[in-house]
Amino acid sequence: MKITVIGTGYVGLVTGACFSEFGFDITCVDTDPRKIEALQAGRIPIFEPGLEALVQRSALEGRLRFTTEAGPAIENSDVIFITVGTPSRRGDGHADVSFVVAAAETIADHLNGYKIVVTKSTVPVGTTRRIAEVIRKRRPDAQFDVASNPEFLREGSAVEDFMRPDRVIVGVESERAREVLRQLYRPLHLIETPILFADLETAEVIKYTSNAFLAMKITFINQVADLCEKVGADVHNVAKGIGLDRRIGPKFLHPGPGYGGSCFPKDTLALVQTARDHDAPIEIIETVVRLNDQRKIAMVDRIAAALDGNVQGKRIAVLGLTFKPNTDDMRESPSLVILPRLQEMGAKLRCFDPVGMTEARDLMPDLTYSSDPYEAMQDADAVVFLTEWNSFRALDLERMKQILRRPVVVDLRNIYRPADMRERGFAYHSIGRK
Repeated sequence: MKITVIGTGYVGLVTGACFSEFGFDITCVDTDPRKIEALQAGRIPIFEPGLEALVQRSALEGRLRFTTEAGPAIENSDVIFITVGTPSRRGDGHADVSFVVAAAETIADHLNGYKIVVTKSTVPVGTTRRIAEVIRKRRPDAQFDVASNPEFLREGSAVEDFMRPDRVIVGVESERAREVLRQLYRPLHLIETPILFADLETAEVIKYTSNAFLAMKITFINQVADLCEKVGADVHNVAKGIGLDRRIGPKFLHPGPGYGGSCFPKDTLALVQTARDHDAPIEIIETVVRLNDQRKIAMVDRIAAALDGNVQGKRIAVLGLTFKPNTDDMRESPSLVILPRLQEMGAKLRCFDPVGMTEARDLMPDLTYSSDPYEAMQDADAVVFLTEWNSFRALDLERMKQILRRPVVVDLRNIYRPADMRERGFAYHSIGRK
């Protein structure tokens, strides 16, 4: 089976590489010639564990190709995946599907026989049907089916998530398309991955509500963490206690400075707007969006409180800039809200992240960046942990104590244990613990 993937961003590149690992013939298409040239040379534009080796191996073995020429790729394919971006539209929070529509128009211009056009981009309800309308209007004679196949990839674990997913969701209406997509995902069926076939609208709603529910869990445990601090409870034991209930589960119950990334902020906003448009507002998610925005700002106050309420002229070391570990993605990262505000309040920031500093420099060029954690902490009045990179879990605490001007630690990811830090003489501030 020959597959074309339109878009070589995060989703498209992972999708193409993983399908090629299954043995399918994959062509990935993008309009950016520099990106395609890099991919053809074996260089990938994102940091994702395991992906570069997968791309290089499949390309070397001839199953994975990259091109800017969409026409020949579409003409030679059986299934075409649309994996272009759907960013939040300025002004109203709706998902911008203009790239999806443009991809559909390109596909229509090159259809030369029966094809299945699959939406893997995260799109509002009704978009897959709109794709079908765009193609029919442009090519009334075309033979094709459309399908919705949302992705559920976690940045930092995307390859594993694709190869061993919790489930595969396929929105499809024709039996012919259903059978082709069943064969496409047959390697996962062999490891007993649940595959749910549904209609187009149901598949689209599943994607948005899945992300919204997880964002709600994060916001919930952040609110519970605030309560734990007031009453003297430990939020981690609370999370473990409720997570042992199989109806709740332990995932996404770790407190922090708020969610970020390419999915949750964008998808919660899009779901809120879609629900309003259909006169069925989901007020609980509206509240989640508001509370998450407030959460990031509240972290600034926490940092200031640890420094006697005033950061003016204080040197602060910041460890971690990306929205989560194992990715260089800075999109909607809490650091983009917290650090500029601290700087406006007069703080002098020195920052370090294991892989995110190239992106961070583009977004926050006024900050000072260090080559390692200890350089960032030298003579600092406090160190703030914003991302829970594994490399931060085993820092030399004695060395930290010696090089910090003041032994103040603001741990917004609860990397360390309060008792251990107190015993070593740190003024330690964490989230949801005594």
